Amino acid sequence: MRADKAKVVDEVFDDERIRSFLDKAPLGAEPSADFSALLYAYRSMRPADFARFVDFFIADNRDLTARSRDNQTLADVIASHRHAVPFLDILRQHGAA
Repeated sequence: MRADKAKVVDEVFDDERIRSFLDKAPLGAEPSADFSALLYAYRSMRPADFARFVDFFIADNRDLTARSRDNQTLADVIASHRHAVPFLDILRQHGAA
């Protein structure tokens, strides 16, 4: 790890912070703001925080099956990730995987 990048543990994700991920700008060349928001949340949150994010995401009428520029859903992208099972379970519980 770089000296200027201290590891952050037990970071607090209150409702306001979780909701802020709904307003993240799309990543790079990603055309879908919904896919980008989901990917940002997956990369940044623990499963319990991600579950709360998904509830806010759905309440905001966003698309859990949004597709990337490569035509993949978040579930498609993370399916082979070693620690993705709890996140996939959350997506499945909401009919998105």
